[in-house]
Amino acid sequence: MSSLVSRWWDSDVGYSFRSSPTAIVAAAIALVCVFGAVFAHWVAPHNPLDLTTLELSDARLPPAWSEGGSRKYLLGTDDQGRDILSALMYGARISLVVGVASVIISVIVGVALGLIAGFKGGWIDAFLMRVCDVMLSFPAILIALLIAGVGRALFPDANESLAFGVLIIAISLTGWVQYARTVRGSTMVERGKEYVQAARVTGVSNWRIMVKHVLPNVLGPVMVLATIQVATAIITEATLSFLGVGVPPTSPSLGTLIRVGNDYLFSGEWWITIFPGVMLVLIALSVNLLGDWLRDALNPRLR
Repeated sequence: MSSLVSRWWDSDVGYSFRSSPTAIVAAAIALVCVFGAVFAHWVAPHNPLDLTTLELSDARLPPAWSEGGSRKYLLGTDDQGRDILSALMYGARISLVVGVASVIISVIVGVALGLIAGFKGGWIDAFLMRVCDVMLSFPAILIALLIAGVGRALFPDANESLAFGVLIIAISLTGWVQYARTVRGSTMVERGKEYVQAARVTGVSNWRIMVKHVLPNVLGPVMVLATIQVATAIITEATLSFLGVGVPPTSPSLGTLIRVGNDYLFSGEWWITIFPGVMLVLIALSVNLLGDWLRDALNPRLR
């Protein structure tokens, strides 16, 4: 593992990372956010998911440095007495899980369909691209709202796991199109190159050529797009939760926290919605900046 990290550090991409202050700062912010989300159970001062520990008398307390604040709650509390700092860590975990899981599904579906469309061509390519055109003709958030709403209507008494699954699928079905179109274009370029022709002459099957030869050469743009789409998926999840069709209210994702705090924003309890909003902006901005750096690092023309 250490040798792999050492080789990456000495590679062109590693040098590009070391020489980019923006990438270093973005990576540091993303690492802190991910660390707090992944290890929230150990580093969070309170457990906002444990209803037995909540005290309604501590509801809507301001941050510790404000008048009336308590050192027990560094960033204050929400309307249920949940510690905002702890809720941010647990909420970031939910948002990251939904965002990363939906991107993984989108990548798998989009890359597979794009690879088939670009390599096979003909009616398969025409059909898949028309499906992509239809998907692109509707706003992504509208499709996600429709799918999430239908899922909740079909499973009104669903548990949290099923609700999360519906949300992930709703976001995934709006994200695979970009991967399919990107991989299709790259595959159409690669299939005419000499190494593909040589593989065909030697009797290698089309499926093996696609998986073993073409796929590794089209993953560069996919990695860049997936990095940026993680931030988009997190924002989509927050938007759906803000509109009330995202994760269950008992699971405080960042979007849910912003929606709850929005009701108290103009009554003076600004911290309930501002801090989750800042957390969401930091995650999305850091991931987007890392995606921009990765795009430049993997493109020899931009070095």
